[in-house]
Amino acid sequence: MAYETINYEKVQGVATITLNRPQSLNAFVPQMNQDVLEALKDGERDQAVRCLMITGAGRAFCAGQDLKGRTPEQKGSLGASLREKYNPMIRQIRQMEKIVVAAVNGVAAGAGCNLALACDLRVASEEAKFIQSFVRVGLAPDSGGSFILPRLVGLSKAMEMLLLGDTIDAQEALRIGLVARVFSAAEFAHAAREVVERIAAAPLGIGLIKRAVNHANLPSLESDLEYEAHLQEIAGRSSDYDEGVRAFLEKRAPAFTGK
Repeated sequence: MAYETINYEKVQGVATITLNRPQSLNAFVPQMNQDVLEALKDGERDQAVRCLMITGAGRAFCAGQDLKGRTPEQKGSLGASLREKYNPMIRQIRQMEKIVVAAVNGVAAGAGCNLALACDLRVASEEAKFIQSFVRVGLAPDSGGSFILPRLVGLSKAMEMLLLGDTIDAQEALRIGLVARVFSAAEFAHAAREVVERIAAAPLGIGLIKRAVNHANLPSLESDLEYEAHLQEIAGRSSDYDEGVRAFLEKRAPAFTGK
């Protein structure tokens, strides 16, 4: 199957999904949501695939939702967008028994950051950066971030990241448990591949590990995905979100009013 916004290849038991909109830092458009979801489903169905890896083309992993060319009048329902485009993708990663590794090669922001968090394991280039950027445009966290982030780094650190929207570099991400390993930029592609090939060569029990973890956590995640969509619908109707988008497009600091 040909994809418009991703590259997808299967080699030696590993299916690699490469987000491929480098000119936009691999930011999401609806077609990319659909392409990623379909590739994940294909990897789940293919018995020759033992592990999946998600990475990005160029200098970014994924910058989140593509806001270029969007005006407040064009935003539509953010809650519906999450339910139709983002939540199915996150749900697929968590529910499939095969292991999904995020190889974070550059900036991972907003929904792009939470796509990485939804994966079973994260490895990062020294050039990777993680940003919970929702607060910068007047939104609530989505794509499972409010559920997964505190479980990775603890409540206090998660609240700091969500409330301040600061950039977390690769070494800090390693220190707080956001990623498992950091590699130099020069060796990153090879080192990340070694990790996923090691998982692909693991026994059946590795899928049972994921099943056990999901058994304990998925009901809460499902509830959280729906609640995030509800909250994002509220945030998306605010004047602050309109201002946040305008400020982003105009490359200036937003002037939020709390309305």
